[in-house]
Amino acid sequence: MAASNYSLKVNRELLDPNFESYRLSLDAIPTYNVELDAAVEEVKLKDTQYTLEHMRAFGMYNYLHLDPWYEDSVLFVDCKGRVLSLTVTLDTALGKPREVYRITADSSQCEDRLCASLSLTSATWAALSDGTGRLHLLRTGKRGDSSQNKWEPLFSEDMGEPFTILHSISHVQAGVHTMEVLLLRIQKDPQETKGSGYSVSLEWITVANTAGHDEETNTNPFEADKRKKMCQEKKYETTKRRVLRGKSVPHYAAVEPQGKGLMVASEKPFVFTHVDGRPVELPDPEPMEVEKTDPIYFWQQTAEDITVCVRMPEGVTKEEVQFRLTADNIRLGVQGFPPLLEGQLYASVDTEASAWIIKNDKSLEVTLQKRSEGPMWSELVMGDRRGECVMSDEQAALIHERLTYLTAEDLNGNPDKDKPPCNSQELEDCDGFPEDSFSLTHFDGESLKPTQVVNLGSHQYLFTVDVNPCDMPCLCLRHDVDALVWQPRPDQPSNMWEHIATFNALGYVQASKRDKKFATCAPNFSYASLCECLRRSFIYRQPSPVETVLFNRKQGRQVGQVAKQQVASLDSDKPILGFRATNERLYILTSSNLFVLKVNNN
Repeated sequence: MAASNYSLKVNRELLDPNFESYRLSLDAIPTYNVELDAAVEEVKLKDTQYTLEHMRAFGMYNYLHLDPWYEDSVLFVDCKGRVLSLTVTLDTALGKPREVYRITADSSQCEDRLCASLSLTSATWAALSDGTGRLHLLRTGKRGDSSQNKWEPLFSEDMGEPFTILHSISHVQAGVHTMEVLLLRIQKDPQETKGSGYSVSLEWITVANTAGHDEETNTNPFEADKRKKMCQEKKYETTKRRVLRGKSVPHYAAVEPQGKGLMVASEKPFVFTHVDGRPVELPDPEPMEVEKTDPIYFWQQTAEDITVCVRMPEGVTKEEVQFRLTADNIRLGVQGFPPLLEGQLYASVDTEASAWIIKNDKSLEVTLQKRSEGPMWSELVMGDRRGECVMSDEQAALIHERLTYLTAEDLNGNPDKDKPPCNSQELEDCDGFPEDSFSLTHFDGESLKPTQVVNLGSHQYLFTVDVNPCDMPCLCLRHDVDALVWQPRPDQPSNMWEHIATFNALGYVQASKRDKKFATCAPNFSYASLCECLRRSFIYRQPSPVETVLFNRKQGRQVGQVAKQQVASLDSDKPILGFRATNERLYILTSSNLFVLKVNNN
């Protein structure tokens, strides 16, 4: 892969090492209820959609859409095919959701139909899928007020198999209005013989105004309007279609603001396979190694440190050794020779507690102190295969002891034992651990090749949130116990993902919610929220000053700030289908109701 490895740079000023815990607050959260005229159209998974990827993509779909350009405006699609919009200005006087568009096609005839999906492309445009494979691009006009007009379809095309819309943007390129839309499909793959038989497809579609600027020469205004409308109906056309394939549903996928690139976070890698129907030439696979070369270094590890032994030319002095170490990178070599060891370390180290020494005039021993004790490294330098990990006798014996119960003479010799042998034939996709290849990748829009790759490793994906509609969506990842929000900056290659906010201990807290369905946060980061499949939602506020004097009796100090946790329980027994947050309100959608929770008072 011709891409540079990149590590996320945590802003230490946004971390709070003294954070203690969330305090449960019994303050009531005002909750308002809007009864829907028709049920939200929840499309159930069919028997053929049995894989874990189907569940992730469609079974956990968020049916509620937040308009990032107009505060406190939400949209959804009901069973009648109506796109309904609700804008809240006064909580005590909630109106009925207003119809802005209606899907006219009869989608019930499509056997593989998916849920209708919506993406707000810009302040005046939207992308809509009817769930049968047709894409609509709609000119909405200015949304968010009660006097808005009905949405006007200016592009409608059958894109093939059914899909959902992941992301869309609008921009002007060389004076031409252009829209980029990202579609998600799960398709039968004949080449996938060992797995589920399905693969995941992302299609990046570009639609442009091929007519350019309208020029009317007819002086009759009525005739000019008629000709202009006829022209508008045909002027938007698909100009480019690019397809990526992978084996896991991406946690995050978004197009850059000007359509110059794409970012994807997934447990398994994606590659471009087709452009406008033509196959993309994949790089030739690396030739098979005929002879296995001897490793140039050996390394051993404990829970606290790493010991590296590097083979060096005999007679090398310490003055000739070139050694440079940072928290995340290492470079080791001999003057006049190529580097023996160079690249990004698997995890951070403590540079002040690390050291090196020459042994026996022909090897150099480096001791690296792990910054985080406990986790074992799977490799020393990312992507470097020239070394060999040596396991101590104690480690080998411990691993052998832990794995003994997984082996047996029979396939399932005695299932009644406390620890029955593992039968790999009965395992499903959801039984496995997250892949080591879980990564965040930036693709260049011209070359279609990855330019930067972040190995996310143990950084669990939590949620996506739109902070500024003019920027790419942010993604929230778990770092240790905290949840960190990252803003993509595609125009800053040296700092492409910026750490902009932290929710203390949220990574630890959300892991304990076994029934969690959705997670989100306010665009101003004043609170984060989780919801379960039924009824309950949890709100975690940022630390705020306390009005009374509080003391920590264990530490004997005054507490100046407290982070509050609140729990809201809905008066409904219907499953939660949609969940969105604004700076002031939390919106929760069920099949028959839209609940509005007043979280903040500005």
